[in-house]
Amino acid sequence: MILKKSIGLYIFLSIITCGLFMLYWLVSIANDVNEASGEQGTTGGVVLILTIITCGIYGWYWLYMAGQKIRIAQTKRNFTYITDASVIYIVLAVVGLSIVSYALIQNELNKISEYD
Repeated sequence: MILKKSIGLYIFLSIITCGLFMLYWLVSIANDVNEASGEQGTTGGVVLILTIITCGIYGWYWLYMAGQKIRIAQTKRNFTYITDASVIYIVLAVVGLSIVSYALIQNELNKISEYD
């Protein structure tokens, strides 16, 4: 079961911990996206390790895949408005705004958790 999370609190904690909390948030989002889509993808811990090893490049790939999995999760739940913001997530991350991508993904996950 996906729990609804406070986006504002997570952004605040990410800022005051100089990004360390954002690493936890990435792991949490990765696991929630897999659960929401019902597909077995890369676990949160592996996403974090691969992102660190590749200096963020795997993180960009994962953001794209997260967008695809959110679309799948919305389709399975027959949402009337289905989003595919995969490219937006990558563009934001490339310009240094990964935290905004995480917030957008978390917003979609919160909608899915409300539906469930």
